[in-house]
Amino acid sequence: MFTQLDAFRPYALGLLRIMAGLLYFAHGTQKLFDFPVPGPGTLSGLVLVSALLEVVGGAMIILGLFTRPVAFVLSGHMAAAYFMAHAPQSFWPVANGGDAAILFSFVFLLLVTTGPGAFAIDNSMKETV
Repeated sequence: MFTQLDAFRPYALGLLRIMAGLLYFAHGTQKLFDFPVPGPGTLSGLVLVSALLEVVGGAMIILGLFTRPVAFVLSGHMAAAYFMAHAPQSFWPVANGGDAAILFSFVFLLLVTTGPGAFAIDNSMKETV
């Protein structure tokens, strides 16, 4: 019934990748630069590593550069963040504030399995590799 929409799949996937990357990137800039809103204040070692993963990894996801391996690392990062920071507060994600971490983890896992979709640097590198 909706098979005529299959032609738009790479573009929808590319837009999902770019938007997820932008949102992820913003979490990192909040921690590192207090932008767009103030971050947690002091950066402990683990928070600094998270911020760097969010800024660098988010930028690479936005660009579609090495999408699959970067998305694999970021998916694990978000799963670990959920179980370390959110799950101990409550079993329910809506109560522990971890719904974004879960969603990021699964969106990145999707990118691992599907690739970057349209609008990605990875697509132009295929022909040269």
